[in-house]
Amino acid sequence: MHHSNVYAVASKDIVFESFDGEAVVLDLSNGKYFGFSDSGSAVWQALSSGVSMQALTGMVDAAALEAFVARLVEFGLLAPSDAPPQPLPDNLPAALAAAKEPLNVSIHDDLADLIIVDPIHEVEEPLGWPAVKQAS
Repeated sequence: MHHSNVYAVASKDIVFESFDGEAVVLDLSNGKYFGFSDSGSAVWQALSSGVSMQALTGMVDAAALEAFVARLVEFGLLAPSDAPPQPLPDNLPAALAAAKEPLNVSIHDDLADLIIVDPIHEVEEPLGWPAVKQAS
C-alpha cells in the first residue's frame, strides 16, 4: 500500500484547458466535460501535475479535499500514482486564498456548451446540426 496521496491524470483521453483560471476538463473517450469551481480549478491543476494531497491540506478543508478527489477518481479523471510528489506551484496558495467557491466539479454531457467557449471548433455553415442533405 502506498499512501503518498499522489495522483495523475487517469488517461491520455483526458485533456484540459484553463480559461481565465477556470479549468475545463474534457474526456475524449466519452465526450463528457467537467467544469470546476475556482478553488477546484486550482486543486485540479495541482493534483493533475503531481502535487500530493498532503501538500494541499493546509490550504483547503481536508474533508472537502477527500470528497473532491474521490469524485475525480470516480469520474475517471485522476488515478493514484506511484510517482514522487511534485512541488507546489508558486501561484497555488494565492489562487486558493483568492478562491470564493467551495471545491466542486460539475459534469456535463452537452458539448454544445463547450463549443461556445472554445473558438477552435468552427461550425462550417449555419445549417443546424446535424445537417440533412435534401434528396435531389
